[in-house]
Amino acid sequence: MSALAEPTRTAEKIRNIAIIAHVDHGKTTLVDCLLQQSGTFRENQEVQERAMDSMDLEREKGITIKAKNTAIQWNGYTINIVDTPGHADFGAEVERVMKMVDGVLLLTDAVGGPQAQTRWVLRKALSHGLKTICVINKVDRDTARPEWVHDKVLELFLDLEADEDQFNAPFLYASAKNGFADREEDGPRENMTALFETIVERIPAPVVEEGDFRMLVSNIDWDAFVGRLAIGRILSGKIESGATIHALRKDGKVDRVKITKLIRFTGLGVQPVESCEAGDIVGIAGFEDVDIGDTLAASKDAEALPFMEIDPATVQMEFHVNDGPLAGKDGKKVTSRQVRDRLIQETKANISIKVADTTEGTRFLVNARGSMQIAVLVETMRREGYEVMVSRPTVLFKEIDGKQCEPFEQVWVEVPEEMMGSVMENLSNRKAQITNMEHHHAGVTIEATISTRGLIGFESDLTTLTSGHGVCSHMFLEYRPKGAEIITRNTGTLCSVATGPAMGYALNMIQARGKLFVAPGDEVYNGQIVGECPRKEDLPVNPCKAKQLDNMRSSGKDDNVQLAPPIRFSLERAIEYIAADELVEATPKFLRLRKRVLDSEERRRIAKRAAK
Repeated sequence: MSALAEPTRTAEKIRNIAIIAHVDHGKTTLVDCLLQQSGTFRENQEVQERAMDSMDLEREKGITIKAKNTAIQWNGYTINIVDTPGHADFGAEVERVMKMVDGVLLLTDAVGGPQAQTRWVLRKALSHGLKTICVINKVDRDTARPEWVHDKVLELFLDLEADEDQFNAPFLYASAKNGFADREEDGPRENMTALFETIVERIPAPVVEEGDFRMLVSNIDWDAFVGRLAIGRILSGKIESGATIHALRKDGKVDRVKITKLIRFTGLGVQPVESCEAGDIVGIAGFEDVDIGDTLAASKDAEALPFMEIDPATVQMEFHVNDGPLAGKDGKKVTSRQVRDRLIQETKANISIKVADTTEGTRFLVNARGSMQIAVLVETMRREGYEVMVSRPTVLFKEIDGKQCEPFEQVWVEVPEEMMGSVMENLSNRKAQITNMEHHHAGVTIEATISTRGLIGFESDLTTLTSGHGVCSHMFLEYRPKGAEIITRNTGTLCSVATGPAMGYALNMIQARGKLFVAPGDEVYNGQIVGECPRKEDLPVNPCKAKQLDNMRSSGKDDNVQLAPPIRFSLERAIEYIAADELVEATPKFLRLRKRVLDSEERRRIAKRAAK
């Protein structure tokens, strides 16, 4: 597509807004609806549901992982919208876009009300002085309670010490799925016009600074033809395609860059343009390398723009090169150099992830906000053809005033009332402190304080205990002195002592000892975990043993062997399930659980030395 000579956008006709909410409150569906009703799509254009979720993983999990930009034209106004993630593990995606926008659209579920992530993201927005519009979504539901949610949102504003203007934010009542938003709860329920009008009225035009071109890089994207795209809002001046600018790095280094492509967001795509002016959100190409937080300026002597501090990482996981017997049979990218380069590449676009080398060239330490964030990275790498091994998440401790401290989190758990007992018992075993309980028509909401160490694996347990009906949300609270040891797994493993295909004859005998993780025909190896033992110990088994046939023993008698279906782990569940001496082997097609040390005799010697 060639660059278009569009009419220049004046800052007065631009509105920059981010949509923030908790997981599953309808952010992406609302953006779809705004795109539809603004006339962005042709009448006969086929548009898939949740069009802004461009990653395969986002569609599969039903959550937003990466912050994304779009732009809507409405009545002569350009509304730049940033769709942000709602899960706490991807909070850095939200934090960095606050510099690009002048207001936020706070979306709240009409049934559940404001959740943990709602509170956390709103605090960030209020601290930046951003204007707020409150939208209570899903008011068409039978269980909707918009008046209660309205009061809860106002309580949240009070708790976060919002100023008078922020506290008096307008409220709209909407159903993104049904395509309406009204200023009154009993409005006509026809379209989104009231929301468009409120955005134009409430959100101020971007402030334009005096001087030459300057822009803070708030996001990074990739173009197949021109490489890395630096995305941000132009704070001052004008920029033209083909011009030479300077990239002021965070380490003080200055690079000259010639702009090879200048893009503006429109609908679900981008539009090459010849020039852009202050106030607009744009993408700039021409860099060999560019990082989030860098300043782009016309002059090399320009002052670098401040970039907001990101909340600290709280968990760490080890990434290993796959050294198992089946290494290299499935993936194409298996060397330490390839794995390290991919991890470093991830840190360029995801500023909350940090990678550190170790003395072992095949092992790397990755720090992140939460285990789900790293699980998404591992899953993405699998799909790109990588083979890696990852450890169970461990928390990052800090020494404060001479005491070892660990991160604690505030957690909210919503469960059906009849399932409350088992969930409370699980929280108690994880040393959680219950701070509040609220009964309502949808069940019970339990509020608790828990260490990040105790929270690891809880969401998987919650899904099991409540048959998928439980909802958990959490946010980082503070560092506190380290608490007591927490035991989250009370079972041992069935560990293979042989290599080869698993045999039905052997598995039939092994299943009497515990639950199976493999099926007949699966390739297994010495040191692989093939099942769960109810006792808290590791039991060596031979899943490859075949029946010895002779004149007295025929094969026909085993035709009626009944094997229970093996347990198949998701990546997140596998990472949370394993113990400290175990690893998850992730390849494009397989997930295997294994011991760090494959040889059983060596493991026994290590255990003896540790016991002395």
